[in-house]
Amino acid sequence: MPSTIEKLCEERKIRLTENRRIVARVVAQSDDHPDVEEVYRRALKINPRIGVATVYRALNMFEELGLIARHDFLGRGKSRYEKLESEEHHDHLVDISTNEVHEFYNEELEKLKEKIARDHGFDLVGHRLELYCRPLKNK
Repeated sequence: MPSTIEKLCEERKIRLTENRRIVARVVAQSDDHPDVEEVYRRALKINPRIGVATVYRALNMFEELGLIARHDFLGRGKSRYEKLESEEHHDHLVDISTNEVHEFYNEELEKLKEKIARDHGFDLVGHRLELYCRPLKNK
């Protein structure tokens, strides 16, 4: 069954090779935010002949098409990817001790961001929020 990324490419008349389809499925099925190496490892399990350059090119293409988002959590130059298959907005909590990324949504925070923009004379049209955290000691 084609992933949402594949379906969107088909709707836009974008030709997908079998290897691009594999990369699309790997990202679409990811519940985490894998980096290129992890996407490559997962793709290798499906097609042991896929090349890492193919994975890079496919990810860049999907990002340019607005089908996936690239993040550089912690600003370390290591890109991680997530699918953009739904209209549901979320923000990120990044555990700096494990580099795990947790998605969250908070209605109060969304309203506050809108208010801050309005208070400064702007209409908020988009944003990206990443909170860098470490686990509480007593947890």
